Amino acid sequence: MGKATKYVSKDVEADGKIHWTDEENQIWQELITRQLDCIKGKACDEFITGLDRLKLPMDRVPQLEEVSEVLLATTGWQCAKVPALIGFGEFFKLLSEKKFPVATFIRTRAEFDYLQEPDIFHEIFGHCPLLTNPAFANFTQRYGELGLNASKEDRVFLARLYWFTIEFGLLDTQDGLRIYGGGILSSPGETQYAMTDPVAERKALDVVDVLRTPYRIDIMQPIYFMINKISDLDSISQLDLLALVEEAKALGLHEPKFPPKEKKIAS
Repeated sequence: MGKATKYVSKDVEADGKIHWTDEENQIWQELITRQLDCIKGKACDEFITGLDRLKLPMDRVPQLEEVSEVLLATTGWQCAKVPALIGFGEFFKLLSEKKFPVATFIRTRAEFDYLQEPDIFHEIFGHCPLLTNPAFANFTQRYGELGLNASKEDRVFLARLYWFTIEFGLLDTQDGLRIYGGGILSSPGETQYAMTDPVAERKALDVVDVLRTPYRIDIMQPIYFMINKISDLDSISQLDLLALVEEAKALGLHEPKFPPKEKKIAS
């Protein structure tokens, strides 16, 4: 969250709305059309229910207040407009206040398939449908409260919990594998990979195990953690998570399941 980005969030104009260009609206339309087709039979039921509730427009980027209206009515959450990148402190504070940070920019066509920064499509399509679900919403708020009061070192461990649940979590259901992580649900490549690739490891979620597992943001995930149902997040949120962080520290990190990122050599 502290890295530089070429993207700039759009501001609300005098009429109270964010104005998107025809090209930006077209990119949204192409992204949502492609991803709705991609997640058929793969997204968890709670995500599909949330999509039905949000009724996201197909032909244009939604206004944040449209999404917030539904979130407020279901779980008391709302969207919060933020710059393209924010610090961890602000991130945790917003979540603790039931405000989901949404950077108001959309990817360029050059980065249509993948970008490292979370844009409005990732945040609104990937995460907001499940914020209509009480268990998911409560877990996200509890996570924000924990992070707000955690040390800098503890936040690094807590970031892994967010990554392997809210961003890249899977469900092991009676009907088979399903996705609830927004980082998967907003990416066609990751959707296919997480569900079907034989190389990817999928294992039952153990919180200490998760806290000890390194990750990289710029590759397909070599490991995914599964819970059985979204309501399992309620049980996780009731644990003494900072005590589990101490346990993870004492045990040390697992060996990464990926090669180190290549460093660019300055010319």
